[in-house]
Parts: sequence; C-alpha cells; structure tokens
Amino acid sequence: MSIVVTTPTGHVGSRVVRLLLQAGVRPRLLVRDPARLHEATRAQADVHRGDLTDSGFVRDTVAGARSVFWVDPTPHSAADPIETSLRTAAPLVEAAQVGDVKRVVLLSSIGAEKRHGVGHIDALAAIEERLDATGVDVLHLRCAYFFTNLLLNVEGLSRGVLTTAFDPDHPMPWVDPRDIGDVVAARLLSDTWQGRLVQAVHGPEDLTFHQVAQILTEALGRPVRLDLVSDDGVRDALRAAGLAPSAVEGIVGMTAGSRDVVPEQARDLLTTTPTRLSGWAHTHLRPLLER
Repeated sequence: MSIVVTTPTGHVGSRVVRLLLQAGVRPRLLVRDPARLHEATRAQADVHRGDLTDSGFVRDTVAGARSVFWVDPTPHSAADPIETSLRTAAPLVEAAQVGDVKRVVLLSSIGAEKRHGVGHIDALAAIEERLDATGVDVLHLRCAYFFTNLLLNVEGLSRGVLTTAFDPDHPMPWVDPRDIGDVVAARLLSDTWQGRLVQAVHGPEDLTFHQVAQILTEALGRPVRLDLVSDDGVRDALRAAGLAPSAVEGIVGMTAGSRDVVPEQARDLLTTTPTRLSGWAHTHLRPLLER
C-alpha cells in the first residue's frame, strides 16, 4: 500500500504518519526538513526531502502512489496566496489526470462549499474542483476551525485577552487537528470508498467566541476576555506588518466570508469528533502560559 503524506510534521500530518506506522504501513513522506521528523519515524518511512512548491519534486514523488494526503503548504501571508496554492497543487492534479495517482484525500475547510468569497479558502475550493475533474477517487475533508489557531494568540492570552474578528455570538465548529488526523488515517487505510466524497470534520460541538473565552478562563485558571476587532482593524494590522494586499485580503476574507457559512454537512456520527476544547487547552495552552 503506497501512501504519500505531505506536511508530515504538521499538527495533522504528524498524527497521520504515526497511525500509518502503527498500522504497519511504510508511508512516503514529503518534507522540507527531515530533521524535524523523529529519528524512529525516519527509519520506518520513505523520506523525500524537498519543497512542495517545487513542481518537479512533487510530480516525481507522488507518481505511482495508491493514495496521497494533500495539505496545502501555502502560508496565508504569501504575496499571492490563492495563486500560490493553485500552482503548488498543479503537479498533484496533473499526476491524477494521467493516472499516476489513484486516490487523493484533501485537507479542505469549511467555507470551501461557498466556492468564492472566503479569502484564501477559495484556493481550496478551486483545488477541490480541479481534483474532481480528474476522475480519480477523491475525498474532501471540510474541517472546522482548528484549536491550534489559539497558539497564535499565546501572547494575548498571557494577558488574559482573546482577540478575534469573528462574530462573538455566532456558533461555529471547532476541532482538534489530532482528531482530523484520525479521520485522515482511517480513510487512507480503507479501500472501500470511491468516487467524489465530502466529509466534514466538525469537532465535538459548535462554540461562540464568548463560549470559547469562558472555556479558556476555566481551563487556563485565569480570566480571559474578548477583544473584538473589525475587518478594517485586521487590515490595518496586516498592512503594518508588511503583508502584500492580496495576502491581506486573503486573510480578512477567510473571516468575513465565513460569517454566513452553513456547512454542507450536518453534525452527525461521521462528522463529529471527540476532543473537547477544555481538555485540549488545559494540556496544550496552560503549560505555555505557566512558563
């Protein structure tokens, strides 16, 4: 069973790799810096060092794979994030078109179902459509808001502040990337599905940012209050940080365009995952704030 995993050191990819190894599979890992992989992982996997933005590297290393787990590596801060995401995925699409790849599991996002108007998420929507057109078996995982996004706000949380541009009263799905990794691994190991599939990964519950602040208050053992910023406020901060206009709009658009998203799939047995934010925050955030 030939399985390719991209971004194998990420929050999701690292979990996928571990589960594949435990299942007895020797995965093919595409990684920029092999030193970031555990020594035992390097010994039990086929490690290919390269950059996912290198089309030749991607085309050569995915060829002949039974399944590919594709994670778009494009940072939101890229000068032209949508164009970069599409260009980076092009070799995978080409490999699927000519039959060098049989199945793809794509890490997509809630909001991709809108197809347009959701900032950088529009790139994932376009990648979905391009993979669909190849005719290979493809699974689009429409994932919820990552718990790990809170790690970007550690400095603010250390001062008891959670900053957001989302509507604080609008509930939305939140998910632990580790749970996404469980779903990915299960799908990569299964040979029973075929065609074009969409599966949401909603986490255990929908939460408003007011609820998130309360959960963090209890889990972190310190008061956490919301600091609400406008879209224009986010734009000003990103411009001041030197981001290109397309990058700014790609980031702002993800928040603005997600406010009215209704997930294509409802919460049910298949879309709900177990890890709750309270336990995750106590395990992963609290130690960072107690240093």
